[in-house]
Amino acid sequence: MIREDQVRLINTAGEHVGVVAIQDALRQAQVSNLDLVEIGDKSKPHVCRIMDYGQFKYEKAKKEKEAKKKQKKIVVKEIKLRPRIDDHDYQFKMNHAIKFLEHGDKVRFIMQFRGREMAHKELGMAVMEQIIKDLEIEAIVEQMPKHEGRFINMTVTPSGKKSITGLEDEESAGIHDPDEVESDSMPDETDDLIDEDETGGVDDTDETDEDDNEK
Repeated sequence: MIREDQVRLINTAGEHVGVVAIQDALRQAQVSNLDLVEIGDKSKPHVCRIMDYGQFKYEKAKKEKEAKKKQKKIVVKEIKLRPRIDDHDYQFKMNHAIKFLEHGDKVRFIMQFRGREMAHKELGMAVMEQIIKDLEIEAIVEQMPKHEGRFINMTVTPSGKKSITGLEDEESAGIHDPDEVESDSMPDETDDLIDEDETGGVDDTDETDEDDNEK
């Protein structure tokens, strides 16, 4: 309900009529079989327009829906590692991490310890420190390496910069689109790479056991 005595009126053609009494504005809206809608309350008097309010709400909702579609979804890619990872496997995963970062995704590294490896957590921390060093151009550390039970977790976010040397040729390195990587194509472990959105939901297309990452 408009409580102003006077309003700055805009007619159905979008023309500025000027300042009129609220009764006159309401009468003009009724004559046109339309609604008087307040579209601006920061000025004195408030700005009102004669329009079809139902159509106005529909168009507004449609625009908001289109804008939401264009918003970039923040995605977190997870890469699982072992403390005694070999050089080939390490480089393979770093190539993926760089590709994810240059695509605008965050990357969460998960160092997993099993059995006697728990007695040598310094090995896992050394790998994490090497990752920070190797990704100093492409990434900014959002969450420093943190011990959580049988895991060390670290999250990095894109820096917006790209490596000078760039990535290796994907075909020669045997790297594919991350969304097309099959579980049995990963070395050593079947759940080394999984997709996850910012809320923590795991992509149903990846067959990953999330119980491994519980505290």
